[in-house]
Amino acid sequence: MLGFKFRRQHGIGNYIVDFYCPKLKLAIEIDGESHERKNAFEYDKNREEDIALTGIEFIRFTNDEILNELKNVLSRIESKVKERVEISGTPPRFG
Repeated sequence: MLGFKFRRQHGIGNYIVDFYCPKLKLAIEIDGESHERKNAFEYDKNREEDIALTGIEFIRFTNDEILNELKNVLSRIESKVKERVEISGTPPRFG
């Protein structure tokens, strides 16, 4: 995305995030059925708060958004990447 690479299933401390860009400190989570279970919301909230202490920001999507609104999902990711570029001062790399 805009020259930044995202790692899939990346470990951060005791946790694993779906996608992670270390240069931008940006994690992308895709919430599937497992996130709808009892206690999952609380676990996800605590996990995200723990990881956020390291300066990593999250953006979350549901499986439904990925399957039915992919264009919107990609647009939101692109906007967040641009925002993180401004915060971090890291220029995009192309090629």
